Amino acid sequence: MDSLTALLEGFATALQPQYLLYALFGVFIGTAVGVLPGIGPAMTVALLLPLTYSLDPTGALILFAGIYYGGMYGGSTTSILLNTPGESSSIVTALEGNRMAKAGRGAAALATAAIGSFVAGTVATVLLTFLAPGIAKLAVQLGPADYFALIVVAFLTVGALLGSSVPRGLVSLGLGLLLGLVGTEVLSGQQRYTLGVPSLADGIDVVLIAVGLFALGETLYVAARLRHGPVRVIPVSSGWRSWLTREDLRRSWKPWLRGTAIGFPIGTIPAGGADVATFLSYASERRLARGPARAQFGRGAIEGVAGPEAANNAAAAGVLVPLLTLGLPTTATAAIIISAFQSYGIRPGPLLFENQSGLVWALIASLYIGNVLLLVLNLPLVGMWVKVLRIPRPYLYAGILAFAGLGAYALHFNVFDTLTLLVVGVVGFLMRRYGYPVAPMVVGGILGPMAEEQLRKSMAISQGDLAYLVHSPFAIAAYGTLAVIVVTGIWLKRRKARLEASPTLVPTAAIAAIDVPEPEPAEPPASGARGGE
Repeated sequence: MDSLTALLEGFATALQPQYLLYALFGVFIGTAVGVLPGIGPAMTVALLLPLTYSLDPTGALILFAGIYYGGMYGGSTTSILLNTPGESSSIVTALEGNRMAKAGRGAAALATAAIGSFVAGTVATVLLTFLAPGIAKLAVQLGPADYFALIVVAFLTVGALLGSSVPRGLVSLGLGLLLGLVGTEVLSGQQRYTLGVPSLADGIDVVLIAVGLFALGETLYVAARLRHGPVRVIPVSSGWRSWLTREDLRRSWKPWLRGTAIGFPIGTIPAGGADVATFLSYASERRLARGPARAQFGRGAIEGVAGPEAANNAAAAGVLVPLLTLGLPTTATAAIIISAFQSYGIRPGPLLFENQSGLVWALIASLYIGNVLLLVLNLPLVGMWVKVLRIPRPYLYAGILAFAGLGAYALHFNVFDTLTLLVVGVVGFLMRRYGYPVAPMVVGGILGPMAEEQLRKSMAISQGDLAYLVHSPFAIAAYGTLAVIVVTGIWLKRRKARLEASPTLVPTAAIAAIDVPEPEPAEPPASGARGGE
């Protein structure tokens, strides 16, 4: 009952006109960016982060939550109409959705993706509403050693499970830890890793790391792989009656619920996030299909769109559980949202529901509102999103670079910050070029100082006895769970790789937006298509 009362108070805040506008703007921008190939919610939140300091914390976080949910929605449009996933979690949607679009059923594919995302997002947000306060109450009882164990779990699982190579993920995590420790050491007052540069005495702002890696580095990488030519979009039939037939609804509602059941729990643990959830959902739907529906897999099965899209959005809500209750980011976007909290002096974790109750419940209420707004934006306005796909890529990426530079300078109005952004961006480009994941680097930069703080507290309490780190049942269970998560995550990734390599499926990759094969000659481009990719 306490959660319901607090949620109603959150709605009273989130329904205020200015916050409704923030939510609408967030879901609109998130959907637009999710539609664009090669750009995702992590880049968008990182890009807008420095430009929102004039907003109050509630407004800024409602805006970012809208971008997060909207980005998950928007990725399905480009996957279905172009076979070019805007996010890696939308790869599975392209497998069956693009085949449906080529068969003239693009409207049905977009509709089942939008409605499934709405159903999954709403159910998962309800679960977040009732689970998060209880987890926060348990987390308040944790000591420094317990919290250090949780951070170690987050370190190793995120480093090991994000990206295709465990060693490369751990290298990226190590770079993030190094950047997070630059500055003045709190206890001794000594500067470390500053290379004698006075501007580094206060450390490297996490915002610069996030914007440099996700906005500057990613843009340079994508731009370096651009190919010129017309953007060919499969036309979508208009009219409400062409969206979903009764047969489509009958075949979709069970995958929506199964996708939600798979996506939410996977999102709450650092085991690969939405990427793993969508592939697992697709595999489940393919295995459960019977009769004619089974024969359609690989040729445009609606279940192969409904289930993964539901899993995608359920996982997005699940990611917010450890973020709000423990302060642990399990995805790149969650890491950047944590840096948004920190920029306002707010620390996500066990005390968030007590110290910032009004803010956190307004944020959760805005997720319900955002889901409704997204359903309205994604169904009637699909024609507008198709036009967004035709924006010339040189203009798009030049604008991103300009906003990134202005945002970095606006942090402290310091030219050195812009130079730091450039260096981090080049490092991000080289990491992407040689296959190193950038998300663990952001996680390391955020959690590194937190881990050092908890470790110092533990050593002070135990007078330097390392055995104190594993003295509690919770810490032992956390390290045991770490081993299970890593083994399970590696198994899921191998299963995902086998599924991706199946000869009956469309070959795609996380950056397929740049290197996808041209559409078949039999399908002419939509009239008026211009631009280059």
